[in-house]
Amino acid sequence: MNKTIRRASVFCMLLVLALLVRVTWVQAYQGQALADDKNNRRNTIAKYANPLGNIIVGGQAITGSTATGGKDFAYKRTYTDGPLYAPITGYSSQAFGAKGLEGVYEGILNGSDHRLRTFMDILTNKRADPGNVLTTIDRDVQKAGYDALEGKQGAAAAIDPATGEILALVNNPSFDPGRITGANDKAAWAELSADQGKAMENLALRKPQAPGSTFKLVTMAAALENGMFSSIDTPTGVKDPYIIPGTTTPLRSEAATPACNNVSLRTALRLSCNNVFAEVASKLGQDKMRAMAEKLGFNMKIDTPVRTDPPSKYPTKKMSVDQVAQTGIGQFDVQATPLQMAMVTAAVAGGGKLVSPHMVSDVTDSGGNVLDSMRNAPSTQVMSERTASMLRDAMRTVVSEGGGKPAQVPGAEVGGKTGTAQRGVNNSLPPLAWFTSYGKLNGKQIAVAVVIENSDTDRSEIGGGKLAAPVAQKMMEAWLKKK
Repeated sequence: MNKTIRRASVFCMLLVLALLVRVTWVQAYQGQALADDKNNRRNTIAKYANPLGNIIVGGQAITGSTATGGKDFAYKRTYTDGPLYAPITGYSSQAFGAKGLEGVYEGILNGSDHRLRTFMDILTNKRADPGNVLTTIDRDVQKAGYDALEGKQGAAAAIDPATGEILALVNNPSFDPGRITGANDKAAWAELSADQGKAMENLALRKPQAPGSTFKLVTMAAALENGMFSSIDTPTGVKDPYIIPGTTTPLRSEAATPACNNVSLRTALRLSCNNVFAEVASKLGQDKMRAMAEKLGFNMKIDTPVRTDPPSKYPTKKMSVDQVAQTGIGQFDVQATPLQMAMVTAAVAGGGKLVSPHMVSDVTDSGGNVLDSMRNAPSTQVMSERTASMLRDAMRTVVSEGGGKPAQVPGAEVGGKTGTAQRGVNNSLPPLAWFTSYGKLNGKQIAVAVVIENSDTDRSEIGGGKLAAPVAQKMMEAWLKKK
């Protein structure tokens, strides 16, 4: 054999060897990763080859599956009362993936989760029968909030303070996830994505905004926990009119000057006196204010199991004294979701104990066997019972004598706090109308927070709870009067 042929043969052998090594590497080491790759269309086809498992509310499925008649995608997801439950379910789309509970529990619902596989599934390499997701959502509370928000742009969240169970998450506008479940729903997706996707924006969980005066509950808790006041009925010594510390800027309250001059914490909460809570925050300082806020869930991504991302926020960067004062009234750079403010109120209602909020109770296999349970959610004592009791006392005054009167539920103990949050450069956008409250009746309790974005009423009416408090009232009544 001449030298040229020998060299060509060796080169070809090296090429074959390299090919064998590469094939072995792909099959032995990269095979599973390639099979699981999100861009592998075979996975998407396999997900919709059979009916999906269901998301359950009150013992009834609010999802389903229907045959498409197609070869590749044999089934697609369907929804019952899609817009009502969209903040909970999210969507499962053959073209656009899955979000919300559909995304978090995608493996359970399509049968690919390894916990679902039986011995026979493993032997035959068959996809397991899908499981189900049981939620904590109460149908009546959810519907009450949804109906009460009709014609308004906003959101609401409700929690059972005793268990941490999320009873309702409501958004308006909402969307019908059934419109985008197929493989060819680009027109519907484009429509829902218009206006920066506001229709699909989860306001209740994932859009922190300035909480305004509802944050005064956090400020008051910090003051009481740090021993600044021993009673909510003694004068605070804070003057009205009031100049923001470190500035020459007067700070107005909703009540006309000097109604907030040297008032007690109870009166300050009822009249929503900005001077008192701004002064309290400036005296406490940023570190103590942030510590109280973080105990209540601020600056943390909370798994419900749908994650609150971005999280509600209390500033961590160094602030000036005037900025700290503004945080005391829920302005400057403080941001919160309705779920976060419902958590604050739930801790107050629950004697200072905050139970981790969650919207899923159990995850089961197709036979109903529990794979994962959140029924015994962890809790933390975030403030003393004494502090919580004083806060409840002051909040009851807001509802019985102040701007929270529209939240009254006949026969029930109800406490609340109104809020107005300024928005835009020089307050160019309509302010946010907030209301957060708790209700107790016959051993049942609930905490609710509501925000309204599209207000066109006078600021004093917003602060008085004219818009948001009636929504909270309907939700509380639906739970407390439930048989």
